[in-house]
Amino acid sequence: MERLLSGQRPDGGFGVHPYSKWTGAHWRLISLVELGVPAKNRAARAAANTVLDWIAAPSDPFVIAGKERRHASMEGNALAVCCRLGMVQNLRVRHLAEVLLRAQWPDGGWNCDRNPAAQHSSFHETLAPIWGLVEYHRGSGDGRVRAAAQRAGDLLLEHRLFRSTRTGEAIDPEWRHIHWPHYWHYDYFHGLRAIAMLGRLSDDRVDEAMEMLAAAQRDDGRWRVSGRRYWRPGTEVVDWGDAHEMVTSAARAILE
Repeated sequence: MERLLSGQRPDGGFGVHPYSKWTGAHWRLISLVELGVPAKNRAARAAANTVLDWIAAPSDPFVIAGKERRHASMEGNALAVCCRLGMVQNLRVRHLAEVLLRAQWPDGGWNCDRNPAAQHSSFHETLAPIWGLVEYHRGSGDGRVRAAAQRAGDLLLEHRLFRSTRTGEAIDPEWRHIHWPHYWHYDYFHGLRAIAMLGRLSDDRVDEAMEMLAAAQRDDGRWRVSGRRYWRPGTEVVDWGDAHEMVTSAARAILE
């Protein structure tokens, strides 16, 4: 945690735009929350306020062919982080939840694709909103966000978390691997984490993904990153290596 907060400026930021990959406050906070930073940590809250200054600023919705096109992973991750830091009552945090409710597509997800022909949600843009809405519901009790999160879960389950409903094949071969940090990228492992948050692991449409997770356990009882690393030394403030401690903790939380 100390490394993730290193270089923090008096304004709460880190000398770069909050979304700067991967040294901005937005990304550092996701990792800090995953590591269990205390909700009242002043440095983390100061960093969160710089994220809100950016992401909760008033803006008009970008609508094409009747659907709002939005990088909803941004709001989703920011919403989750702020809720975990005990900021649910902040009006700007509430605004993030309202934006996600407004921008949800009919199939239950979100998408940033500006192609008018795009009619199917993006798994990449849907994963983080599930996390954010679940965290917001826990802190606020707002039934609307719980319903929205469950609708998004339906989308993942319809695809058995990683398969095309049209061909039955994996939508992306990379989705069959575990990544950490995954930032805004989707894979079956983080899909399982989202379904677990929704309390729906008993659904038989997750069985194949659960079998994949069980098979990924190494002989030493641990799980490790098996897919592409989205970070590289020099672009992150932490060398995550194979992230076996974080991945193993998350995997056990799913299976227990």
